[in-house]
Amino acid sequence: MKRSARAATPADRGPGQLCRWPGTPPPAPIPAHTPSADIRVGYARCSHLTQELQSQLVALASHGIPCDKIFSEKISTRVRVWPRFEAALETCRQIKAHAPRCRVILTVNEMKRLGRDSAELTALADHLTAHGIVLEMLAGPLPGIYDPTGTGRILFAFFAAMAETDRENIREATLECLNAAARKGKHGGRPPVITDDMLHTVLRRLANGESVEDIQPDLIIPAGRRKGANPSIASIYRALAEHAKRETYPEAIEQANADFAALNVAT
Repeated sequence: MKRSARAATPADRGPGQLCRWPGTPPPAPIPAHTPSADIRVGYARCSHLTQELQSQLVALASHGIPCDKIFSEKISTRVRVWPRFEAALETCRQIKAHAPRCRVILTVNEMKRLGRDSAELTALADHLTAHGIVLEMLAGPLPGIYDPTGTGRILFAFFAAMAETDRENIREATLECLNAAARKGKHGGRPPVITDDMLHTVLRRLANGESVEDIQPDLIIPAGRRKGANPSIASIYRALAEHAKRETYPEAIEQANADFAALNVAT
């Protein structure tokens, strides 16, 4: 019995050399626009010294982002330039410039960490688009990966408009509270039951893992009809809610106070 003839060995075959057996089609080329890998850069921010960043940092780290690519800062929303946020964007730009075929993703926990109003969010979307950077949000109204083009951009603008509406509602509500307090002969929009010192104590102890129920018996009302008594749980939660509003939209509160002052001058 004769053995079947083996295919001829290519003449250019040798150690360390690439070759194709006769009749084997060449591999299909990889499209130029196809990402070869995902590279994530994380950013975390809170706007008050007593607020904690750990939950955001844990969320970013558990998403597979290495510590050296996570940027964080505690900085007020009143500050126009956020240094660590700018550093995160610069890192994204550098990675994209050196690895254009990689998909570079800026990851944050929520949209509110990125900007204060629709103008800032739209400007950020334009910047991400210009540099080919993708945005990812882990929580909030639009979780998931956002490519700042097409319908994704429309959704981004829609939620930015919602944020602006929330800020306007806060301004109007603050004005109504100021007007109501003025009619009663009082000044200032926050109830006097929870003072600044008490609120600071609550925020500090909450950051240390205590509950409002644990903190409430240690708080004493310093003045007024209930002087010497403990504030109610509801009063503490109302003060925390007002504080969260002021931290999220400080310019809305400032604008309401300015509008109220202008109304008093006019009358």
